[in-house]
Parts: sequence; structure tokens; C-alpha cells
Amino acid sequence: MEQMNGLVESVLESAAEHELWAPHDTIVVAVSGGPDSVALLHVLHEIALNVMPLTLICAHVNHGFRAESKEEAELVRGMAEQLGLPFELAEFDIPSLAKESGLGPEGTAREKRYEFLIDTAHRYGARSVALAHHADDQAETVIMRLLRGSGLSGLSGIKWKRTEKKVELIRPFLRINKTALLGLCQNEGFTYAEDATNLLTKYKRNAVRLEVLPFLERYNGRVRQSLVQLAEIAGAEDEYMEASAVKCFEELVSEGEGKYTFNRASFAAIPSALQRRLIKLILNYLSADLSALDFSKIESVRRGTLQSNPTTWSLDLGGGLTCVRQYDIILFSSKPAQQQASYTYRLFLPDSELKLEEIGKVMSMAVLERENFFVQGEDYGKMSAWFDRDELVFPLTIRSRLPGDTIRVMGLNGSKKVKDIYIDDKIPAAERSMIPLVCDGLGNIVWIPGVRRSMHAAVGRQTTSVLLLSLAELDDREET
Repeated sequence: MEQMNGLVESVLESAAEHELWAPHDTIVVAVSGGPDSVALLHVLHEIALNVMPLTLICAHVNHGFRAESKEEAELVRGMAEQLGLPFELAEFDIPSLAKESGLGPEGTAREKRYEFLIDTAHRYGARSVALAHHADDQAETVIMRLLRGSGLSGLSGIKWKRTEKKVELIRPFLRINKTALLGLCQNEGFTYAEDATNLLTKYKRNAVRLEVLPFLERYNGRVRQSLVQLAEIAGAEDEYMEASAVKCFEELVSEGEGKYTFNRASFAAIPSALQRRLIKLILNYLSADLSALDFSKIESVRRGTLQSNPTTWSLDLGGGLTCVRQYDIILFSSKPAQQQASYTYRLFLPDSELKLEEIGKVMSMAVLERENFFVQGEDYGKMSAWFDRDELVFPLTIRSRLPGDTIRVMGLNGSKKVKDIYIDDKIPAAERSMIPLVCDGLGNIVWIPGVRRSMHAAVGRQTTSVLLLSLAELDDREET
């Protein structure tokens, strides 16, 4: 009983530190029948009886992998009955399901197991599901992530708790090694099952357990303890860094219409560690599935943001995620960049208004006599332009931009490419498709609303009648 008391004390200490449960909580205990989960069930039962009131439900999954699976299910059922606990059983034909899911046997088994455990928690109104991962599992996880290539988050290993579908998955044994759990079962006479597949090195985790860690122990006999300690330190520092990244996000990032943006100078001012975290956090908000995201993609965004040139670029980050630089603004989106709408409209006198549905704008046209024009003044703003009506060739054409478009800008000899004007004015690429071009009856571009007007049909001393063109948001006009 001394060993049981020692484990109970250790588990209670960890539970208090990580807030794994509170009095009167209902906990679903996942019991495979192996020594780890059998020890977990008995330790939690001891706590529920003598230390803190807890309601326990024993849950077992038969994956259908081995002939002994049914016997193990009955073993766990008997254990639950002996302790007076409710028993829940799920049976799956994982080999068949794996062919349909494409996740492989291990992935499919994990998915179905967690689905059942969380569903059981919901049915019982349980706050959490207790899992029997221990210190040796933690050491193996850290090694596997090191081999795969991991940052601080990965090195923190298995979490003490995490929430999935409003249920907490808790792991009270993360500081207790396998030997102690086996010793408890043997000393107390708890019956458990041995899974022969744990000895098959074709599974990566088994290979790490049976080959890699024993090899490392030749150089450091306490390597497992060192790896568990690394996970503890990395986990605490990871939480701190993550909180710092959230604070940075709140201070630097603007959100709107499923997009996130930040200013390049503000980003450059924070440490590189936070820069990477901030990028990852934004992408995480845009998509729950970051499986396609790796260090190289995050670094491409970071370096591209910090470099002086090029000032405009677009990166496809996979999974429908894109990052676009528009001069000093970095924009993240989960939607592919919109293709430019193609449209052409004719505008004849005496038409007064034309709706451009493709870009959500409306073009209005008004004729002013010379006297009224000069009384009102020429200051109509950049979204209006005036022309000598008699000098302008009709009909006018309102159209989308085409490759190679040029305009004869007032005060400039010759023509200039529309694309070069957009670049000079630092107009973001995403906004260029929303700017219509106004052409006269000869095909000359006479006005780019909000950007430039041409030298054609300029208002002068000889002007007797003025044509005023104005562009506005379609929604604004409809409200008035």
C-alpha cells in the first residue's frame, strides 16, 4: 500500500499544479487493459474513495486488431464491476475502417478511440477523459519530434491537458515512469494484459522505445529523465511565448472580412522568435489544419516581410492559405486572390448613371454650363473629373484594365503604362482590379478614377459646356 500512497501523492501534486480536476468532477478513464491504464484506474479510484469525491466511468475500446482483444475487453469489464464503476465498451473493425479512411491502422484507431471517449464524456456530462500516458511515453515523444524536426512547441511533448470538443483530455501520469506503474500492478495484484504488438519495431514509437533510447542510455543513463525535464521546461516557455504572441497579435494585427493584416515596420520591431509565432498564430486563426505548414514556409513569409525588395509578392502557403505583400502591408487570407472581373459598358448622353455591378461601383454623369461650373468650382475630389463636353468623343466606354494599357497623362510628353502608374502610386495589386478605366469614343483612356486623368478634352477658356464624371460605391448611392 506504500507504493499506492506514493503514486497518489505524486498524482495529486501534478493535478493541483495543472488544475486537472476539482471535487465532484466526473471523469471518463480510458482503460486499454495494459498495466499503465490499469494503474491509472486504481489510482484515481483510490483518490475518489479517500481523498476527493470524483465520479469515474471506465471506458474501453476493442480495436479488433488481435484475437485477444475480446478477452481484454472482458478483463476491463470485470475490473470495473469489482470497483463498482460504470463500464462503456466500443468495438471497431479498424483493419477494415483503415482501408476507407486512408489514415493507416494507427491513425484510424486513434481517431475512432478519441471519438468514442469524447462521446462517452458528453453522454455522462464528464468534464474530462483521463489517459495513461506516462514519463516514458513523454521521453519517446520528445525523441520522435526531435528526429522529425521540431520547434519549442514540439519539444514540450505531450500536454498535461488539452481541450477537444469541450472535453479536457488529461494525463495525470506524465511524471511517473513505466517501472513504477508496473511495480504497482505487480505488488497490489492488479491483473493486466500484455500487448504483443508493443514489441514490433515496425511501429516507429516501438523502435524508439526498444532501439533508440537504449542506445542513448549507453551515453547517459538518465536520458529519459532528461527528456521529460526538457519537455517540462519547453512546455512552460512555450506557454509564455504563446501568450506573448497573442499580445503582439492584439497590438499589431488588423482583422476584416476573413483577412489579417499588419504593418511591415511594426513587425520588424519585434524579436524574430515572436515574428515566427505571430505568423503561425495568424495562419492558425485562418485554418485549423496546419499540417501543410512547415518552418520553411513561415520563414519565407518572415524573410520576405523584412527584405526591402521586392515590395510586392504573393506566397501560396498551401491549404488555401495565401500571404501577400503590398508595399508596407502584409496580408494573410484563406481565400485565393480574386481574379479581375472583365466588363465593358457604353455610356451615352443623356445617360446620367451607370451601375458597375462587377466592382460594386456606380458611375454618374452630369452636364454643367460654363457659368455653373465656375461658380461651383472645380474641386470635386479625386473620384470626380471634368471634361470639355464639345471636345470629348462619344460614346464613352467604362471597362476593366487590359494588359499593355497606356494613358497620355496631363503635363507629360508621350504615354505612360497604367501598370507603372499603379506601381508609382503604390496602389496594392488587390485593389487595382477594382478601378475602372474611362475611355473616349476613339479608345483613348481619359480617366482612371482616383488615380489620373488624361490630357484629352481638358477644360479651358474656350469651354462652354462641362461634362462631370463621378465614381462612388454602389452601396453608398443605394443608401441615399
